[in-house]
Amino acid sequence: MNAARAAGGAAPSSALELPYPYLLFLGDTTEPAYAKTAFGLRDWVPERCIGEWACEGATVTTGLPRLAPPEAYAKGARGLVIGVANAGGVLGASWVPLLVEALEAGLDLVSGLHAKLRDVPELRAAAARTGRRLVDVRTPPPNIPVASGRKRTGKRLLTVGTDCALGKKYTALALARAFAARAVPVDFRATGQTGILIAGGGIALDAVVADFEAGAAEMLSPEAAPDHWDVIEGQGSLFHPAYAGVSLGLLHGSQPDVFVVCHDPARERVVGYPDYPLPDIPETIELTVQLGKRTNPAIRCAGVCLNTSRLEPGEARALLARERGRLRLPVADPIRAGAEFERLVDSCLA
Repeated sequence: MNAARAAGGAAPSSALELPYPYLLFLGDTTEPAYAKTAFGLRDWVPERCIGEWACEGATVTTGLPRLAPPEAYAKGARGLVIGVANAGGVLGASWVPLLVEALEAGLDLVSGLHAKLRDVPELRAAAARTGRRLVDVRTPPPNIPVASGRKRTGKRLLTVGTDCALGKKYTALALARAFAARAVPVDFRATGQTGILIAGGGIALDAVVADFEAGAAEMLSPEAAPDHWDVIEGQGSLFHPAYAGVSLGLLHGSQPDVFVVCHDPARERVVGYPDYPLPDIPETIELTVQLGKRTNPAIRCAGVCLNTSRLEPGEARALLARERGRLRLPVADPIRAGAEFERLVDSCLA
């Protein structure tokens, strides 16, 4: 069973018709954190990924075969996905000729950037000429309401972070898959471009007008049966100097019963903002409870997920054990899984 199916479906009226298998486009990226869309698709829906392509000078790779668009099309690819989530969500001018080449090879273009494919004249003209589609997934649905603040039936879990791009999506997907494996009714609710591409639907919260962010979160996670869980992908960080507003709107609108803190222990500074140190885990828990109680007084922290990808297995196990003792909460790495992760799942469902 693939990860997207195990994690559940899209929210009502938010499903997308996506042209996969995909060729993943890495642009001119030299910072791995900015290629999180490509890595997320590779890791969670590998059966949809044919290969990768990039501009000259790019240094990031997913490890997939490097294929030009005609080669990828011949191998079955039907869409080129921009696998970059850079600061500001901009589309590089140097990318445009390569994207036109992809359209001419028969591939639709799919983007989760803030910049819209349809706003680039060369791409719009090439798509019209070739009969191909330009799919911008970071487009909110119409008629999002202002949040009501009303308590909804069903249960909700939100992943929150000490920074961007450190594991909130991976943690949410892993927890949703673990819930499903225990026959717990569950849906993964995507709130960012990569999650939407994995799940096939969702709402990109950072593309919603600020006054409607909490309402979008309510819309994304509607009333459900009492035993049903929505596992909601977190965005940004409540401490982030640029993106905290999105995180707060999502927290208030999702009204989580449970949250899990995600943290990269190898990171000391906010990515892209070196003057700002990362908050520590206890203060992240404290602030999330303080703000989350506004719309769900029963909110609680079920545990912590650490991104230990830069550590050897023995080092990772030792760190998880130390943090579990320090925080007195389950602490796990969702990708390494194991007994620590199962204890976290127990805590979430308790």
